[in-house]
Amino acid sequence: MRPRSSALRIVGLGLALYAFVALALGIVWSRQPPAFDVAALQAEALAASGGKAEPGTAVVAAAIGVAETLLDKPGGFLHNDLTLPGLYLDNMPNWEYGALKELRDSVHALRNDFSRAQTQSIENVHTKRADVKLAIDASSWLLPSAEDEYRQAVDSLRLFMSDLATRQDGTARFYARADNLAAYLSIVEKRLGSLALRLSASVGDHELTAALVQNVDAGDVAMETVQADSGGSATPWHLVDDTYYEARGYTWALLQMMRAISIDFADILASKNADVSIQQIIRDLEGASKPMVSPIVLNGHGYGFLANHSLVMASYISRANAAVLDLRILMQQG
Repeated sequence: MRPRSSALRIVGLGLALYAFVALALGIVWSRQPPAFDVAALQAEALAASGGKAEPGTAVVAAAIGVAETLLDKPGGFLHNDLTLPGLYLDNMPNWEYGALKELRDSVHALRNDFSRAQTQSIENVHTKRADVKLAIDASSWLLPSAEDEYRQAVDSLRLFMSDLATRQDGTARFYARADNLAAYLSIVEKRLGSLALRLSASVGDHELTAALVQNVDAGDVAMETVQADSGGSATPWHLVDDTYYEARGYTWALLQMMRAISIDFADILASKNADVSIQQIIRDLEGASKPMVSPIVLNGHGYGFLANHSLVMASYISRANAAVLDLRILMQQG
């Protein structure tokens, strides 16, 4: 009996140690990565390619930085993990999904708007490949895995950035025009409006939710209105943190892109007197990306004892959305 008891004790200690390590790794891996310096990343990439800071290199550098953060942060890309501790985590995978959503929007705009002179121009092969590679399901883990596809997208973005900086490929262009920026901002408006509405739905307040309906496209309005009219909390309690962390991821990635836009579109922004608007967007996104002190997402109601982190996030996002609307209008004016 003694050998058997010793073996069970060893197995128990091993399982306890594994659970402790998995829990510790889960806590570390769930921390939001710090924001990176877009200008420094741009300079580093330009030094490697031997080119100079042409319009568009900051935007591409920001997209590369967001993608590499998703892949190389502590724990790597967790959204498709099938092993512990990634399997039981949900906050960071939702954060990754929000950041990935913004990355896809930016690269799609780079392919269809920023890198093309007009509607009948030929799209750049590198931006096309990057857009296609990023479109793979984030849950894919084998043949091909999402990580492998995303790294190929980063490689294509690096090639496009090198062509922009060195001008070795005449087909690689970046058109920092007001209409191109307005087209991208119209997508950002819908994303921010939808996130603000979903966050405000955490308390099931019909009037509060209705106040944000005007910022959301018709499809999202119909879905969220049905949920709000069903009575009670429109967002189930176990999904509140999922929406919250998705919004955190999206605003974090958008913050990097807006900083890059302030660099590449500096002349256009100055000519439209839009510097104040872009800085307002950046400030509100910085507020939405502040470090979170609470270990859990609180979902208090009204002026109750507990805070409501979703409403705080919705406030920052709504302010950023209003500034994005102002900026888009300025870009569309002659």
